[in-house]
Amino acid sequence: MLCNLAAETAEDPVQHECKRISDKLASVDYQECLDRKFELTGGRSVKDAPILIKEYPPLPERRTPIGRVLLFGGIHGDEYSSVSIVFKWMNILDQHHSGLFHWHIVPLLNPDGLLQENSQRGNANGVDLNRNFPTSNWEEESERYWTEKTDRNPRRYPGENALSEPEAQWLVKEIESFKPDVIVTIHAPHGVVDYDGPPDGPYKLGRLYLGLLGTYPGSLGRYAGIQKQISVVTVELPYSGIMPKPGEISDIWKDLINWLIRHLPANTQTAEHAYETDPS
Repeated sequence: MLCNLAAETAEDPVQHECKRISDKLASVDYQECLDRKFELTGGRSVKDAPILIKEYPPLPERRTPIGRVLLFGGIHGDEYSSVSIVFKWMNILDQHHSGLFHWHIVPLLNPDGLLQENSQRGNANGVDLNRNFPTSNWEEESERYWTEKTDRNPRRYPGENALSEPEAQWLVKEIESFKPDVIVTIHAPHGVVDYDGPPDGPYKLGRLYLGLLGTYPGSLGRYAGIQKQISVVTVELPYSGIMPKPGEISDIWKDLINWLIRHLPANTQTAEHAYETDPS
Protein backbone atom coordinates (compact mmCIF):
# COMPACT_ATOMS: atom_id res chain seq x y z
CA MET A 1 0.00 0.00 0.00
CA LEU A 2 2.79 2.44 0.92
CA CYS A 3 4.69 1.52 -2.23
CA ASN A 4 1.63 2.21 -4.35
CA LEU A 5 1.16 5.60 -2.68
CA ALA A 6 4.79 6.49 -3.32
CA ALA A 7 4.45 5.52 -6.96
CA GLU A 8 1.30 7.58 -7.40
CA THR A 9 2.69 10.69 -5.75
CA ALA A 10 5.88 10.43 -7.79
CA GLU A 11 3.82 10.47 -10.98
CA ASP A 12 1.21 13.06 -9.98
CA PRO A 13 2.48 16.45 -8.75
CA VAL A 14 -0.90 17.38 -7.25
CA GLN A 15 -0.97 14.21 -5.16
CA HIS A 16 2.62 14.82 -4.16
CA GLU A 17 1.88 18.36 -2.98
CA CYS A 18 -1.24 17.23 -1.12
CA LYS A 19 0.87 14.66 0.70
CA ARG A 20 3.41 17.30 1.68
CA ILE A 21 0.73 19.76 2.80
CA SER A 22 -1.18 17.19 4.86
CA ASP A 23 2.04 15.97 6.47
CA LYS A 24 2.80 19.54 7.53
CA LEU A 25 -0.63 20.81 8.58
CA ALA A 26 -2.59 18.80 11.13
CA SER A 27 -5.83 20.54 10.13
CA VAL A 28 -5.60 19.50 6.45
CA ASP A 29 -6.23 15.83 5.65
CA TYR A 30 -4.61 14.24 2.61
CA GLN A 31 -7.95 13.14 1.18
CA GLU A 32 -9.41 16.58 1.89
CA CYS A 33 -6.66 18.08 -0.25
CA LEU A 34 -7.16 15.55 -3.05
CA ASP A 35 -10.90 16.16 -3.01
CA ARG A 36 -10.36 19.81 -3.92
CA LYS A 37 -9.20 18.64 -7.38
CA PHE A 38 -6.48 21.25 -7.73
CA GLU A 39 -4.95 22.09 -11.08
CA LEU A 40 -1.40 23.09 -11.91
CA THR A 41 -0.97 26.79 -12.66
CA GLY A 42 2.35 26.49 -14.43
CA GLY A 43 3.83 28.60 -11.65
CA ARG A 44 6.71 27.08 -9.70
CA SER A 45 8.58 27.99 -6.54
CA VAL A 46 12.33 28.51 -6.24
CA LYS A 47 12.68 24.80 -5.44
CA ASP A 48 10.36 23.88 -8.33
CA ALA A 49 7.28 23.08 -6.24
CA PRO A 50 4.05 23.66 -8.19
CA ILE A 51 1.66 26.44 -7.25
CA LEU A 52 -1.80 24.83 -7.16
CA ILE A 53 -5.09 26.49 -7.98
CA LYS A 54 -8.78 25.68 -7.74
CA GLU A 55 -11.23 27.45 -10.03
CA TYR A 56 -14.91 27.80 -9.23
CA PRO A 57 -16.01 28.95 -12.68
CA PRO A 58 -19.06 30.81 -13.94
CA LEU A 59 -22.21 28.72 -14.17
CA PRO A 60 -23.92 30.35 -17.16
CA GLU A 61 -26.96 28.12 -16.91
CA ARG A 62 -27.69 29.69 -13.51
CA ARG A 63 -26.46 33.30 -13.65
CA THR A 64 -23.76 35.68 -14.76
CA PRO A 65 -21.19 36.18 -11.98
CA ILE A 66 -21.19 39.64 -10.44
CA GLY A 67 -17.40 39.66 -10.12
CA ARG A 68 -14.08 37.83 -10.13
CA VAL A 69 -12.39 37.06 -6.81
CA LEU A 70 -8.79 35.90 -6.33
CA LEU A 71 -8.29 34.31 -2.89
CA PHE A 72 -4.95 33.04 -1.66
CA GLY A 73 -3.14 32.05 1.51
CA GLY A 74 0.37 31.13 2.53
CA ILE A 75 2.36 34.03 1.10
CA HIS A 76 4.31 33.74 4.36
CA GLY A 77 5.36 30.17 5.02
CA ASP A 78 5.21 30.37 8.83
CA GLU A 79 1.55 31.47 8.89
CA TYR A 80 0.04 27.98 8.99
CA SER A 81 -3.53 29.07 9.67
CA SER A 82 -3.56 31.21 6.51
CA VAL A 83 -3.30 28.02 4.47
CA SER A 84 -5.54 25.77 6.53
CA ILE A 85 -8.51 28.15 6.58
CA VAL A 86 -8.54 28.34 2.78
CA PHE A 87 -9.17 24.59 2.67
CA LYS A 88 -12.13 24.98 5.03
CA TRP A 89 -13.63 27.68 2.85
CA MET A 90 -13.18 25.54 -0.24
CA ASN A 91 -15.16 22.83 1.55
CA ILE A 92 -18.02 25.34 1.72
CA LEU A 93 -17.67 26.35 -1.91
CA ASP A 94 -17.61 22.73 -3.05
CA GLN A 95 -21.08 22.37 -1.58
CA HIS A 96 -22.56 25.78 -2.36
CA HIS A 97 -20.88 27.34 -5.38
CA SER A 98 -23.78 28.87 -7.27
CA GLY A 99 -21.96 30.97 -9.85
CA LEU A 100 -22.51 34.18 -7.92
CA PHE A 101 -18.76 34.85 -8.14
CA HIS A 102 -16.01 33.52 -10.35
CA TRP A 103 -13.29 32.30 -7.97
CA HIS A 104 -9.60 31.54 -8.38
CA ILE A 105 -8.26 30.07 -5.13
CA VAL A 106 -4.63 29.34 -4.27
CA PRO A 107 -4.20 27.89 -0.78
CA LEU A 108 -0.39 28.10 -0.71
CA LEU A 109 1.59 30.71 -2.63
CA ASN A 110 4.90 30.02 -0.85
CA PRO A 111 5.32 26.22 -0.69
CA ASP A 112 9.07 26.38 -0.03
CA GLY A 113 8.57 28.57 3.03
CA LEU A 114 5.93 26.28 4.57
CA LEU A 115 6.95 22.81 3.47
CA GLN A 116 10.28 22.44 5.24
CA GLU A 117 11.14 21.18 8.71
CA ASN A 118 11.34 24.68 10.18
CA SER A 119 8.88 26.79 8.25
CA GLN A 120 9.93 30.35 7.50
CA ARG A 121 8.28 33.59 6.48
CA GLY A 122 10.25 34.03 3.26
CA ASN A 123 10.69 31.78 0.28
CA ALA A 124 13.68 29.52 -0.38
CA ASN A 125 15.79 32.59 -1.19
CA GLY A 126 14.82 34.18 2.12
CA VAL A 127 12.76 36.86 0.37
CA ASP A 128 9.57 38.23 1.93
CA LEU A 129 7.26 37.82 -1.06
CA ASN A 130 5.02 40.57 0.31
CA ARG A 131 7.87 43.06 -0.25
CA ASN A 132 8.77 41.84 -3.76
CA PHE A 133 5.97 43.32 -5.87
CA PRO A 134 6.78 46.08 -8.39
CA THR A 135 5.67 49.23 -6.59
CA SER A 136 6.75 52.70 -7.67
CA ASN A 137 10.36 53.58 -6.84
CA TRP A 138 10.89 50.05 -5.53
CA GLU A 139 14.69 50.15 -5.89
CA GLU A 140 15.09 53.23 -3.72
CA GLU A 141 12.21 52.84 -1.28
CA SER A 142 12.49 49.12 -0.51
CA GLU A 143 16.16 49.28 0.43
CA ARG A 144 15.66 52.41 2.53
CA TYR A 145 12.63 50.99 4.31
CA TRP A 146 14.32 47.65 4.98
CA THR A 147 17.42 49.39 6.34
CA GLU A 148 15.88 52.25 8.31
CA LYS A 149 12.56 50.81 9.47
CA THR A 150 13.42 47.15 10.10
CA ASP A 151 17.17 47.37 10.80
CA ARG A 152 17.66 44.93 7.91
CA ASN A 153 15.49 42.30 9.53
CA PRO A 154 16.00 39.16 7.40
CA ARG A 155 12.30 38.30 7.77
CA ARG A 156 11.48 41.46 5.79
CA TYR A 157 14.17 41.12 3.12
CA PRO A 158 12.59 42.46 -0.11
CA GLY A 159 14.95 40.74 -2.55
CA GLU A 160 17.55 42.10 -4.94
CA ASN A 161 14.99 43.36 -7.45
CA ALA A 162 11.24 43.77 -7.72
CA LEU A 163 9.75 40.51 -8.98
CA SER A 164 13.03 38.69 -8.49
CA GLU A 165 11.08 35.72 -7.07
CA PRO A 166 9.11 33.23 -9.19
CA GLU A 167 6.20 33.10 -6.74
CA ALA A 168 5.70 36.89 -6.94
CA GLN A 169 6.12 36.76 -10.71
CA TRP A 170 3.38 34.16 -10.96
CA LEU A 171 0.96 36.17 -8.81
CA VAL A 172 1.46 39.32 -10.89
CA LYS A 173 0.78 37.32 -14.07
CA GLU A 174 -2.31 35.81 -12.46
CA ILE A 175 -3.62 39.27 -11.57
CA GLU A 176 -2.97 40.51 -15.10
CA SER A 177 -4.68 37.53 -16.76
CA PHE A 178 -7.59 36.88 -14.37
CA LYS A 179 -8.29 40.59 -13.76
CA PRO A 180 -9.90 40.12 -10.33
CA ASP A 181 -12.33 42.70 -9.03
CA VAL A 182 -11.29 41.76 -5.49
CA ILE A 183 -8.18 40.09 -4.07
CA VAL A 184 -8.53 38.36 -0.70
CA THR A 185 -5.26 37.45 0.99
CA ILE A 186 -4.95 35.59 4.30
CA HIS A 187 -2.30 36.35 6.92
CA ALA A 188 -1.73 36.00 10.66
CA PRO A 189 -1.41 36.91 13.55
CA HIS A 190 -2.61 40.55 13.87
CA GLY A 191 -6.28 39.64 14.35
CA VAL A 192 -7.76 42.42 12.19
CA VAL A 193 -9.16 43.10 8.74
CA ASP A 194 -6.84 45.24 6.63
CA TYR A 195 -7.89 46.88 3.38
CA ASP A 196 -6.28 48.71 0.49
CA GLY A 197 -7.84 50.04 -2.69
CA PRO A 198 -11.03 51.86 -3.63
CA PRO A 199 -13.18 53.12 -0.74
CA ASP A 200 -15.49 51.05 1.43
CA GLY A 201 -13.58 48.01 2.62
CA PRO A 202 -15.29 45.59 5.03
CA TYR A 203 -15.75 46.97 8.54
CA LYS A 204 -15.74 43.51 10.11
CA LEU A 205 -15.40 39.85 9.15
CA GLY A 206 -16.54 37.59 11.96
CA ARG A 207 -14.83 38.88 15.10
CA LEU A 208 -12.12 40.63 13.10
CA TYR A 209 -12.59 44.38 12.81
CA LEU A 210 -11.09 46.83 10.36
CA GLY A 211 -7.66 47.99 11.48
CA LEU A 212 -5.63 49.57 8.72
CA LEU A 213 -2.00 48.44 8.83
CA GLY A 214 -0.71 50.59 5.98
CA THR A 215 1.27 49.59 2.92
CA TYR A 216 4.98 49.10 2.36
CA PRO A 217 7.39 49.25 -0.56
CA GLY A 218 6.83 46.08 -2.54
CA SER A 219 3.70 45.00 -0.67
CA LEU A 220 0.66 43.58 -2.43
CA GLY A 221 -1.54 46.23 -0.84
CA ARG A 222 0.53 49.01 -2.39
CA TYR A 223 0.94 47.25 -5.74
CA ALA A 224 -2.58 45.96 -6.35
CA GLY A 225 -4.64 48.11 -3.98
CA ILE A 226 -3.04 51.54 -4.36
CA GLN A 227 -1.38 51.43 -7.79
CA LYS A 228 -3.83 49.20 -9.68
CA GLN A 229 -6.93 50.22 -7.69
CA ILE A 230 -8.06 46.65 -7.10
CA SER A 231 -9.82 46.04 -3.80
CA VAL A 232 -7.41 44.08 -1.58
CA VAL A 233 -8.93 42.55 1.56
CA THR A 234 -6.35 41.20 3.98
CA VAL A 235 -7.73 38.82 6.59
CA GLU A 236 -5.30 38.80 9.51
CA LEU A 237 -6.17 35.78 11.64
CA PRO A 238 -5.41 35.99 15.38
CA TYR A 239 -2.89 33.13 15.50
CA SER A 240 -0.39 31.71 13.04
CA GLY A 241 -0.44 28.18 14.45
CA ILE A 242 -4.00 27.88 15.81
CA MET A 243 -7.07 27.75 13.61
CA PRO A 244 -10.18 29.77 14.50
CA LYS A 245 -13.05 27.67 15.81
CA PRO A 246 -15.43 26.28 13.16
CA GLY A 247 -18.12 28.85 13.97
CA GLU A 248 -15.69 31.70 13.50
CA ILE A 249 -14.39 30.24 10.24
CA SER A 250 -17.99 30.21 9.01
CA ASP A 251 -18.73 33.72 10.30
CA ILE A 252 -15.69 35.24 8.56
CA TRP A 253 -16.76 33.56 5.33
CA LYS A 254 -20.38 34.71 5.56
CA ASP A 255 -19.37 38.30 6.28
CA LEU A 256 -16.92 38.22 3.39
CA ILE A 257 -19.61 36.98 1.00
CA ASN A 258 -22.04 39.65 2.20
CA TRP A 259 -19.43 42.36 1.71
CA LEU A 260 -18.61 41.08 -1.78
CA ILE A 261 -22.29 41.21 -2.70
CA ARG A 262 -22.55 44.81 -1.51
CA HIS A 263 -19.20 45.86 -2.94
CA LEU A 264 -19.38 44.46 -6.44
CA PRO A 265 -21.59 46.74 -8.52
CA ALA A 266 -23.34 44.51 -11.05
CA ASN A 267 -26.63 42.69 -10.43
CA THR A 268 -26.64 43.51 -6.72
CA GLN A 269 -30.35 42.92 -6.16
CA THR A 270 -30.25 39.58 -7.98
CA ALA A 271 -27.20 38.53 -6.01
CA GLU A 272 -28.74 39.41 -2.67
CA HIS A 273 -31.84 37.38 -3.48
CA ALA A 274 -29.75 34.41 -4.59
CA TYR A 275 -27.61 34.51 -1.47
CA GLU A 276 -30.66 34.20 0.76
CA THR A 277 -31.11 30.62 -0.42
CA ASP A 278 -27.68 29.57 -1.66
CA PRO A 279 -24.66 31.17 0.04
CA SER A 280 -21.75 30.73 -2.35
